[in-house]
Order: sequence, then C-alpha cells, then structure tokens
Amino acid sequence: MPMFVDTSPPGQCIFCRLVAGEIPAERVYEDALTIAFMDIGQLNPGHVLVAPKRHAATLFELTAEEAGAIMQTAQRVAFAVRDAFDPPGLTLLQANGKEGDQTVFHCHMHVVPRHGNDGIALSWPRKDPPAAVLAEYAQKLRAVMKAG
Repeated sequence: MPMFVDTSPPGQCIFCRLVAGEIPAERVYEDALTIAFMDIGQLNPGHVLVAPKRHAATLFELTAEEAGAIMQTAQRVAFAVRDAFDPPGLTLLQANGKEGDQTVFHCHMHVVPRHGNDGIALSWPRKDPPAAVLAEYAQKLRAVMKAG
C-alpha cells in the first residue's frame, strides 16, 4: 500500500472535506450515496477511489445499501477505466484498520488499472491449513452469521 497517511485534525476527515467541496478533487462520478475521484497518488493512469458520501471509517460502519452502492460505483468506474485506458488487468482493493493497511480512515475502494511489472505487489504467504481446520473456521463463521 502507498505510504500516504491522512494527517487531517480529528473530526476533519479529508474525504468528508472532499465530499463537502472544501478541498479540490478530480471527480469522476457521484450519485446519492457515493463519490468517485482520482487518487492523487496514481499507481497507474486511471487509478480512482470510490467512497461513501456519509462518513464511515471502515466497511463495518457502512449500511448494506452503502456497501452495495460502493460496489456498483466501483464496477461502473472499472468499465470506464477499461474502456479509457485498456489495462490488461484491474484490481479492486478495500482495506480496513491500520493492520489492514488502511491509511485514510474513511471507507473507500481503490479501482486500480494493472499492467505487468507495474511495481504493485499483492501477494502473501499461503498457509494451506488441513481440511478439518477449514471446516472449523467455516463453522465459526456460519454460527456467527446465523446468530446475526
């Protein structure tokens, strides 16, 4: 992830200020729930951020409607990126919390056009747990989802 950290004072979220028109941004698209704008730290030409207009620090603070709207806007932007820049690949990235590599604490999704050898690395060490462990994990998740 880029090493940008939002240094806005508490209560002055940089994306909230952008939504309010207090700071400039190259807006690509917006609707009632979302805004899409050019990332100032372009990883590749056409790198766009999609965010909810309402402040929500992470995915966990979004409503189901907002979460769906973000994905719909990201897909719409992805098609535009494909048609405008013709990248051979595209990555959608949404991070939550410091340990999840989130650097701006207003939920957002990156729409990143990808090219071979573009310097972006999204890899991790596989752990390959046994099937019984996977079954245990799945059961924990099912139990929580059923209760919720």
